Amino acid sequence: MSVNKTIAIVAGGEQSEVIVSIKSAKGIFSFLQDSGYNLYIAVIEKDNWHVLLEDDSTLPIDKNDFSFVLNGQKITFDCAYITIHGIPGEDGRLQGYFEMIGMPYTSCNVLASAITYNKYVCNTYLKGFGVNVAPSIRLRKSDVITAAQVVEKVGLPCFVKPNLGGSSFGVTKVKAVEEVEPAIAKAFAEAQEVIIESFMQGTEITNGIFSTAKRQVVLPITEVVPANEFFDFAAKYKGESQEITPARLSAELTAEVQKTTAFIYNTLGCNGIVRIDYIITEGDKINLLEVNTTPGMTPTSFIPQQIPHAGLVIGEVISEIIEDAIARKKA
Repeated sequence: MSVNKTIAIVAGGEQSEVIVSIKSAKGIFSFLQDSGYNLYIAVIEKDNWHVLLEDDSTLPIDKNDFSFVLNGQKITFDCAYITIHGIPGEDGRLQGYFEMIGMPYTSCNVLASAITYNKYVCNTYLKGFGVNVAPSIRLRKSDVITAAQVVEKVGLPCFVKPNLGGSSFGVTKVKAVEEVEPAIAKAFAEAQEVIIESFMQGTEITNGIFSTAKRQVVLPITEVVPANEFFDFAAKYKGESQEITPARLSAELTAEVQKTTAFIYNTLGCNGIVRIDYIITEGDKINLLEVNTTPGMTPTSFIPQQIPHAGLVIGEVISEIIEDAIARKKA
């Protein structure tokens, strides 16, 4: 039961994705308006943890127990719904903090979050289980590699992107050898590691999934037709793409994608809502692009689009996930 439970919708972060995270938090807040929960948006920035009140005023959060004081009364939370895209909410750090203070939270655990946040590690791990991924190389700032060597390893065109992060910040589609070094510098401005992947020609799709003690639901697939050359920030958050749900795939391929989504989710040991991005290449080959453990939850994001197509109500789904997180902690 949701009555009288106090829920923190945790947003913020330390990277370029803060604005998106705040939008997701406000989306979740609106989806849960009729849930019966006492809802607060908790914003975590590097040196500033605070609760954002409805009048846009803020109150500091006590990091000892993730509480705050309102009108002289100490407010504690029954559960945290994490919707930070990036550090520290997507890479496992915040999950570790909540584990230490005994706070139920909705997202994947520390290990699954850490693995999926590192694109190269995640791809390498899942490749060992037979999941198709693009050929890639990882660079650290201390590594020395020439543009010609990059092209020799992954070919052209290729994608240069931060190895840690999301929302397509710092991503470049490289078509010529002279574009490699500027693209690497752009990606390093966003993260300490860079991943360079071979280009794959095909149909981009994305598939959501959630799991509770009651059930596991793989959502309908969305086909993404970007107006730009790839699904960049503008395509994701400014409407510069065509998004088709359900995707224009055969029944057989749809079933295979959904089976792959469940396999990846379960292999990684995920919790809560996860979104997995793929590209379908020649011969209906399903290739993993990325696993998103704190997917966007703005009204125009994929998950809020896919849930109604599954015949479900988004507020009820989020409430079910929150209650499941609380029950798991008590078990």
